[in-house]
Amino acid sequence: MTVLARETPGHMLRRRLRSPAAWRDTVDLFAILTAASLPWSTSLAGIFNALMLLCVVPFLDFGAFLQSLKRPICAAPIALVLLALVGTLWSDAAWGARFYAVNPTVKLLVLPVLLYHFERSPRSQWVFVAFLVSCALLSVMSWLVAFYPNLALKTDPMERGIFVKNYIDQSQEFALCAVALAYPIVMLLREKRYWFAGLLTALALTFFINMAFVVVSRTALVTIPIMFGVFALLHLRWRSIALISAALLVGAVLSWQASPYLRHTAERFSDDYTRYMEKGEPTSAGLRLEFWRKSLGFFAEAPIKGHGTGSTRGLFERVATPAGQYQASAEVIGNPHNQTLNVAVQWGVIGIAILYAIWILHLRLFRGDGLANWIGLLVVVQNVFTSLFNSHLFDFHEGWMYVIGVGVAGGMVIRAQQVEAKMREAGS
Repeated sequence: MTVLARETPGHMLRRRLRSPAAWRDTVDLFAILTAASLPWSTSLAGIFNALMLLCVVPFLDFGAFLQSLKRPICAAPIALVLLALVGTLWSDAAWGARFYAVNPTVKLLVLPVLLYHFERSPRSQWVFVAFLVSCALLSVMSWLVAFYPNLALKTDPMERGIFVKNYIDQSQEFALCAVALAYPIVMLLREKRYWFAGLLTALALTFFINMAFVVVSRTALVTIPIMFGVFALLHLRWRSIALISAALLVGAVLSWQASPYLRHTAERFSDDYTRYMEKGEPTSAGLRLEFWRKSLGFFAEAPIKGHGTGSTRGLFERVATPAGQYQASAEVIGNPHNQTLNVAVQWGVIGIAILYAIWILHLRLFRGDGLANWIGLLVVVQNVFTSLFNSHLFDFHEGWMYVIGVGVAGGMVIRAQQVEAKMREAGS
């Protein structure tokens, strides 16, 4: 005690710098800060993530880490990044465009690092708590911006209730948090811990109410029922499914009647489609159909290895029609708004096989029971289904939600599996 009391700040700093435990604590801290900042700031999330990776290096067991990379859950994401790099060799795009198209895949290299670290860290759950609390605060800010638009940092008047980023990112966050809370709520009710269950239920409802009355993306409207369906099939009895389905149906009907915004968002589906088909207008839904139709044609031209990394925009420029009556066909884009087609155009069947291997392997990782399995499974399911309408694995915000969610939850699951295996060995 006397020695510690006389220790100077310099000695304490040097001692902590030589301590692997101190570095692990720092990695945990930066992971928590990355998750907390993701709903608010792209720059802060990038800075904290970079600092986290730097703090992993000093006391990394390179032998154990390289061994962990051989696991399929790590090898598949790495394979997609390598394919993107190799795909630059047969692309006709400018080299700047080729390397720019590699960038969205690079975040997948962080996934093996997170899996490796969080199978050794006891603080994994705090990353999810930080993200949940951050999203709850963003929900409060969204309501304030809905009533006082001048508070928004965004200048787009069409995005009501958006303080930062956009309505698609915000809807993804709120939908993930709201549905993820279903598991702990049910577990708490089974344990008869009603007050805590009621608190989490109120928190989940705040996210749903915000999406019903302030702003929601149509992608979230489609995927939320799917995510709830997955939860019901895995964790509820048929009687409970019937009761909860009836309650959700009543809630949906009441929201539909009470929220003009929700009705307008849903009705835009058919309106956008009609305007696109009859007049060729570049509506949101119409443009997606146009991008998908053309992308399928590009895929058919080079089905095995695709047109190469960064080739998408050039292909759309080649087939674009002059702006006229059919305006949708004149649109040029580097992202077909579908993850499978985005991969297929650039890297063909080879890319599709790797992409689907990533999703399938990560789904299999979360087959068990428990909160970590549920969060990881939900992150993958959300990404798979929202990627029908967007390239969410490659988008910054949704891509990092996937990497952090799967990396942290996957590390927790692997850690639990290792503990269970040791207990079996000790008991045998």
